[in-house]
Amino acid sequence: MATFISVPLKKSSEVDLVKPLSKFVTATYPAGEEQAEYVRAVEELNKLRKSALGRPLDKHDSSLEVLLRYFDQLSAVEPKFPFCENQLCLTFTWKDAFDRGSLFGGSVKLALASLGYEKTCVLFNAAALASQIASEQNLDSDEGLKAAAKYYQLASGAFSHIKDTVLSALNREPTMDISPETVGALHHIMLAQAQEVFFLKATSDKMKDALIAKLANQAADFYGDAYKQCQYKESLPKEVLPVLAAKHCIMQANAELHQSILAKQKKHFGEEIARLQHAAELVKTVASRYDEYVSVKDLSDKINRALTNAKKDNDFIYHDRVPEVKDLAHIAKIALAKPTAITPPLSQKFTDLFEKMVPMAVQQSMSLYNQRKAETVNRLVGTMREATNLCNGVLASLNLPAALEDLSGDSIPQSIADKSRAIVSQGGLQSIEQLIRDLPELMTRNREILDESLKMLEDEETTDNELRSKFNQRWNRTPSGDLYKPLRAEGANFRSKLDVATQADQVVRERFNTHCEMIALLCKPENELNAAIPSANPAKTLQGSEVVNVLRSLLALLDEVKKERDGLEAEIKSATFDMCARFLVALAQDGSINEETLSLAQLDQQYGQYNQRVQTTLHTQEELLGQVQTAHQEFSSLKQSNSEANNREEVLKKLASAHDSYVEISNNLSEGTKFYNGLTEILLKFQNKCSDIVFARKTERDELLKELQQSIAREPSAPSFNVPAYQSNLAAAATATPGPAAGPAAGPTPAPRTVFPQQPQQAKTQPPARPPPPTFTPQGPSFTPGGMPAATPPVGNPPPMAPPGQAQGPPYPSYQGYPGYYQMPMGYMGFNMPYVPYQPQPGQQGYPGAPPPGQPYPGYPQQPPQQQPYYPQQ
Repeated sequence: MATFISVPLKKSSEVDLVKPLSKFVTATYPAGEEQAEYVRAVEELNKLRKSALGRPLDKHDSSLEVLLRYFDQLSAVEPKFPFCENQLCLTFTWKDAFDRGSLFGGSVKLALASLGYEKTCVLFNAAALASQIASEQNLDSDEGLKAAAKYYQLASGAFSHIKDTVLSALNREPTMDISPETVGALHHIMLAQAQEVFFLKATSDKMKDALIAKLANQAADFYGDAYKQCQYKESLPKEVLPVLAAKHCIMQANAELHQSILAKQKKHFGEEIARLQHAAELVKTVASRYDEYVSVKDLSDKINRALTNAKKDNDFIYHDRVPEVKDLAHIAKIALAKPTAITPPLSQKFTDLFEKMVPMAVQQSMSLYNQRKAETVNRLVGTMREATNLCNGVLASLNLPAALEDLSGDSIPQSIADKSRAIVSQGGLQSIEQLIRDLPELMTRNREILDESLKMLEDEETTDNELRSKFNQRWNRTPSGDLYKPLRAEGANFRSKLDVATQADQVVRERFNTHCEMIALLCKPENELNAAIPSANPAKTLQGSEVVNVLRSLLALLDEVKKERDGLEAEIKSATFDMCARFLVALAQDGSINEETLSLAQLDQQYGQYNQRVQTTLHTQEELLGQVQTAHQEFSSLKQSNSEANNREEVLKKLASAHDSYVEISNNLSEGTKFYNGLTEILLKFQNKCSDIVFARKTERDELLKELQQSIAREPSAPSFNVPAYQSNLAAAATATPGPAAGPAAGPTPAPRTVFPQQPQQAKTQPPARPPPPTFTPQGPSFTPGGMPAATPPVGNPPPMAPPGQAQGPPYPSYQGYPGYYQMPMGYMGFNMPYVPYQPQPGQQGYPGAPPPGQPYPGYPQQPPQQQPYYPQQ
């Protein structure tokens, strides 16, 4: 049976897709059916992931279909959600398919906030499962051969795709199983196996030997390439290399076998024998080196039978010269196995769950387009409002139209009375004062939200920097400072907007303080307002004069211009155009969107006509104001001028200006309140975004810390072999000059009780108490913990004893090399040595305490000083 290599699946940790994706949907799309549809699609996506990765998969086409459908959905959803560390942060954790200690070495698992990482791992599993399904096929049937070739080519294409895209998808060093070197080797292995299946199919269909030889030779070439890819890699599996080498030889032997049949047909009998001999040598090599991995008995028997018959016929009949193998013509090659191109959708049952959702590129282009549109609308509306304010200011300075209505000199002009009623209907002075009191509170609330959001980023970054300085290169995730740059830039933009708004609030407040008195006067009842306006001599002589009629007609034209502007402003604000469709077309045609060019062209086309109409109203107003000023000069010259009339006219001017200021201040305060409330919603979304990314970073930090702690725990703790104290004492004892004893001294330094360095005594854990020695009848003095009694010296030189004050007893199991009471070689390991008490000779007493170094034992004959210490030199 043929031996084929299959790849194990990667394992993934569970990830909740519903919460973050639903949160993004609800924050991006308005409430309604569209939002609800997208939330349901998110739930379906989460179920699809659990089906593809949350359970064991059978080696069946249906399981592969689920994996491919999930991969296709990831490919479709990737451009529609902002999957990145600083926006929609989803951390995917995958274990190495070849975990530590198995075929491939490498990191056990890797967690990354990258959808590209998830896609890569899912595609790896699809390729691995395809290789497993292919290896389960019945290669004796035609359907099994076709299916095996299909799945091996799919696996080859998937591994090749991962090799080309993994580094750009991850932006960091991947685990060993998905590294370019590993998946490149797997790609060549799968391609070679697919080519072998085509060879088996051709053999099964009994095609021409020339074609079969070419297929086999190409398969041998592919296996040779795969062997070279795996030969010097750290990820080299021990079981794979022998199989690849054996398959290379087997395919080459098959090529020679079928080429020999072709040579026999051409009556090249010497070439036939040479090729069969070469094939026999190849098979013999496989049988001798790789027999435990691949069986070649049937192929060997077939080749040997053909070789025997060929030699027999040639020896007795043809007598053709057998050429050398190096002189044989090279066998041609033909590659039928091709890696399957990975172009989503790969699944036949794929349906995009987010089909109606536009890609993020279009969403971003729409956002920029809306900003440009808002700027254009604001510019046009602002221009018209400035022109209207200018017109009102000019008329107020001329006391028009109040001057035309105040010809009696003792009643309230109609225009002033109308303005007073308009202010009262809008809430009067109290409404403006309330809005002014509310603005600081709204502004403070927004600043607090912004400060709290940025503080979350700063706190997390501080923690990240501390851990980075602690773990150095091991802390290999993206620095928080780099990751938070877009968020900090966004926060700085919000802060600058708040600063500008604060300045605008101050301007509005100062303007209100300037006109507060006159606005309060306009809010009074009509009789009080009339009493507050100074009276003057009547100017009834001007009633019906031509100049008055001219001024009234000009003021009416100016009113028409103002009304036209109001209608034009409403048209400008309501103008819409579906730029989304245009951006989608551009993305489909060009693969990218040139937003600036498309937006500017559309805005110029859409608002160009409005700009011309605005300029026309400005030109008309300028001409009318010039005519009004000319007519007013004539009107003023006809009026009787006195101090009372001048005072009355000045008050009327202030009242008219106060009304215009009230309207403008009220509009400004309403816009300011709307701005702060709208900014609050935006800042809350910004705060949620900061909170989400900080939470994701904390989760990633905890997992990385756990992984680092586990890796540190797995590292072997190599002890530092410092020089123990006893060696220093031993050297001093060996070099000491013998001299007279100055008093009781210690004996020879005891042997080391362990080959490992000893810790200081105060830090050393005390060993458990020794068990009591076995009961026996002593033949001499018994041992005591404090030392040994003096005794008559025996004849002979016994082994030296421990110094006085040191208890004697059995060696502990870990005391390597301690001689105890027997002379033993230093290399002897007495771990399991039982306790044997010292048995003195009959009539022999114990030894006295050891004298100082260099002094003889008392009672013994004088011995020459020892030339070497008790312990052999190391």
